[in-house]
Amino acid sequence: MKSALKKISLILVSIGPGIFGIGYTIGTGSVTTMSVAGADYGLQLLWLLAFACIFSFVLMEAFGRYAVVTGDTTVNSFKLKLGAGEKIRKLVAILTIAGVVLAQWSSLSGILGLSASAVWETVCLFFPDLEPDNYWAVLFIAVFLIISMYALLMVGRYSFFEKVLIFFVSLMGIAFLISMFIVLPDPGEIALGFVPSLPEGGSGRLMIAAMVGTTMAAPTFVVRPLLMKGKGWGEHNLKDQRRDAITAAVITFLICGAIMITATGALHHHGLGVNRVLDMVYTLEPVAGQFAVALFMLGVLSAGLSSVFPILMVFPWLLADYEFGTIDTSSKRFKVLTALACVVGLMVPILGGNPIFAQIATQVVSVFILPLVIFCMAYLINRKEYMGSHKAGFWLNAGLAGALIFACLISFTAFLSLSDLLQGII
Repeated sequence: MKSALKKISLILVSIGPGIFGIGYTIGTGSVTTMSVAGADYGLQLLWLLAFACIFSFVLMEAFGRYAVVTGDTTVNSFKLKLGAGEKIRKLVAILTIAGVVLAQWSSLSGILGLSASAVWETVCLFFPDLEPDNYWAVLFIAVFLIISMYALLMVGRYSFFEKVLIFFVSLMGIAFLISMFIVLPDPGEIALGFVPSLPEGGSGRLMIAAMVGTTMAAPTFVVRPLLMKGKGWGEHNLKDQRRDAITAAVITFLICGAIMITATGALHHHGLGVNRVLDMVYTLEPVAGQFAVALFMLGVLSAGLSSVFPILMVFPWLLADYEFGTIDTSSKRFKVLTALACVVGLMVPILGGNPIFAQIATQVVSVFILPLVIFCMAYLINRKEYMGSHKAGFWLNAGLAGALIFACLISFTAFLSLSDLLQGII
């Protein structure tokens, strides 16, 4: 067991920046979205997850190749190198920062609320006399978690941040993959999930947009060049960054797929849905006892913390990118803005909102900035004066065109789903 864990750790250390991509991509938003998708539609949307992960690899490859060849970062390049006037370039850079930070900070509050609720509901499962809907207990846990994450950030070193994420991602992957095997559906049913089809009625459009929003997360790509810089990778690391992108995309698919398959076996086959954090665990418990509870909730908590950690850093990182094209991990501004993000993250726990609803809604919001960043990077990576012989070829350009069309379709779907949602509220 120790040997296997050591090998996994070595693989994760070798991919480096991809760990942050997994952290941005797979959080409690992914857990919630994949759980609801599996509970409501079985494996009908497994093909959509596969497409999103393939396009995610294409985008990580494009942003990563641009970074190691030019040594430049995303937002700074948008500000200085796009083929447009200075005001347009600055506007695009600012819109990128605003879109990413808005989506990530709104997601942060849902993540923290879901993580705190998961911890408290697990405690209540072991101590039935406790009240599951205890507002103050959930808020206390949320405050404790966010203060702990902030304390880790104060170390201020990229290599340390990477090790923290390796720990959380490893726990998350092991927990969800084992959970999947506890209720593994028939292999034929899994195979049918790769045949494209769309759910009818209900919240199908919302779920499609949320799945892509959580898998093709814009911060994963926008921040990637900064992480290459933090890692010290240059043109001689072209193969390393490609392996990093492939590994991150594969791990994302395996973990998200494992959650969807678990929800299918535990909930969909029994006609059950997801309304509370522990709905899936209650179904797993008769099969594997309290081990299932501890295992699945370990995965949920690890997913939450692996996302909270990089999300807290995204605003100061992108501001430093805009101004200097560098990564900021220890300045006074870094400490102030990460503290502000911590306060924003406590909004759902303080207001007592439904973390399940908050997570799905915020995943939908995150798709709107994606077409813009894809289009801008496609322009940059095809400029010979920047990329030389490493500029995008036919296959990468085909992948970028496919990703752009896919992102535009999903953005339109997200707009329709949010319109339906608002009409339902009004």
